[in-house]
Amino acid sequence: MTRGEKIEERLQAAFQPRLLEVVDESEKHRGHSGYQEGGQSHYKVVIASDAFAGLSRIARHRAVHAALGRELVGEIHALALSVDA
Repeated sequence: MTRGEKIEERLQAAFQPRLLEVVDESEKHRGHSGYQEGGQSHYKVVIASDAFAGLSRIARHRAVHAALGRELVGEIHALALSVDA
């Protein structure tokens, strides 16, 4: 299972989102810090779920990081988040 698949699986389970897009943007960062041959180092996640209603932007980001888990987040160099209720 790729890191992208793990991200998608964990976010689906935690938030039952209406919208979830997980995009591996690693190739855009070739030659930059943190780039890993083969990708899976830079991700963009767009997620919308009722679970985020009433939460601040920071609380939403913290919830996403908690759902992904420390180990998986530690394997990713960059994670760009767009989180909406």
